[in-house]
Amino acid sequence: MNGAELLLQTAVEQGVDVCFANPGTTEMELVGALDQVPGMRGVLGLFEGVVTGAADGYGRVTGRPALTLLHLGPGFANGIANLHNARRAHTPVVNLIGDHASWHLSADAPLTSDIESLASPVSLHVERVTGPGHTGSAMLEAIAAAIGPPSGVATLIVPQDAAWGAADLHDVGLPPEVEPPVDGDAVGAAATKLRSGDGVAILLGGVVRRAELEAAHRIAEDTGAKVWVDTFPAVLEQGRGLPRFDAIPYFPEQAIDALAGIRTLVCAGTRAPVAFFGYQSLGRSDLLDKGCDVLELCPPGSRGHLGLDALVDALECPAAKVTDLDAPEVPGGNLDMITMGQVVGALQPEGAIVVNEAATSGLGWAITAGSAPPHESFSLTGGAIGQGLPCAVGAAVAAPDRKVIALQADGSGLYTVQSLWTMAREGLDVTVVVCANRAYRILQMELHRTGNDDPGPQARALTDLGSPALDWVSLAKGFGVEAMQATTIEELRAGLERGLATEGPFLVEALI
Repeated sequence: MNGAELLLQTAVEQGVDVCFANPGTTEMELVGALDQVPGMRGVLGLFEGVVTGAADGYGRVTGRPALTLLHLGPGFANGIANLHNARRAHTPVVNLIGDHASWHLSADAPLTSDIESLASPVSLHVERVTGPGHTGSAMLEAIAAAIGPPSGVATLIVPQDAAWGAADLHDVGLPPEVEPPVDGDAVGAAATKLRSGDGVAILLGGVVRRAELEAAHRIAEDTGAKVWVDTFPAVLEQGRGLPRFDAIPYFPEQAIDALAGIRTLVCAGTRAPVAFFGYQSLGRSDLLDKGCDVLELCPPGSRGHLGLDALVDALECPAAKVTDLDAPEVPGGNLDMITMGQVVGALQPEGAIVVNEAATSGLGWAITAGSAPPHESFSLTGGAIGQGLPCAVGAAVAAPDRKVIALQADGSGLYTVQSLWTMAREGLDVTVVVCANRAYRILQMELHRTGNDDPGPQARALTDLGSPALDWVSLAKGFGVEAMQATTIEELRAGLERGLATEGPFLVEALI
């Protein structure tokens, strides 16, 4: 076999069997290897940001990496924004970046670039393959680094001569061992603080599933501690029958007020919160009171329940019941951002995956989600918009037996609108709800927060998407996805029911 085949064979043997790709000339050996290595599925994205965002969504569902296949430095650079989100989410991803043959680099051809410098800011592991016999062991190391703990993005740079050169299965070594992530000293200190009852709170972040929720609920019921969830967790399991905790508010003034009085913050799978931006009027980054102690049970990128389970044992917390909520119903009245979210919450099926990039339009759904049927939601961890549609692609590839709903703001959806083509090509079961307010509403809010209450025509033009008005129905159909527009609650309900009953992709443009 050649180096490309050894690389993919090693990945398949480690359970990594999906490759989201936008290849070029330097990746042709890897493209050819897809036909020679049974068990590896290739999924084409028309833009690198779709590829990297899809790998993020896949990793959030499965907890194991997908591969991305990207073309040299410029192709990789097109995907960096969603790798930034994946890095912040600590999603396991393995990037394969083709490079020129090693002997061609000195020629400084037009596409030559410093790939290591591009990859390092969004990767916890970067390695350049040194030859065809190195591809297998390099893949093992990259997979181990991506899975962690802590988990995250790993990047392999594969020169074309390393891909076409002869290789052998015996060239593959063993992956490195990883130390357990739980900090026993932090667990003991947290138990002491919690028993003292002196202003202690718990913060959940990263992947927050039933195990984290139930462990935190037991601790809270036993000790009276307040529990918070990160503003934008990578994965949040929620719905009826599950413990519910408030998210830290997005705007820093509200967050500072909410977190006031906490003297010790116990973090599980996350770190202490900071403001998204530095505001002149605020003059601070920290959201916690000065002098608040922070205890990390386990580092970001590891499952928080590992530390919480140890803390439950240290405290000897008894089991705790969960108070359930009434199921949401489809509301009456006009279609707006609140009623839109209520409709989605009422109709979404149990076990759904909701990829939430609704931005300012997602308030109604966020209020309703806790009483909806049990489901998982993915949020925009890194703040780089254009994550929602690709993430839904990856989630649907990873979980073809589950309904995927993409709550998508219209402005950010255009960053990676090519995702619709991949949904159609692969027949992915994704129902897209475009929250069409035809504005960058968050920018309008931020403009107001700077004191600009009466912006002029140029400032207004840079936050308005209404001239010309976007036509998402035509866009979707142009990419091969069936679509309809909804201007009333009844139309939105009909569109959602149709989409959820369809096994392939369907889009509803909700004018709010």
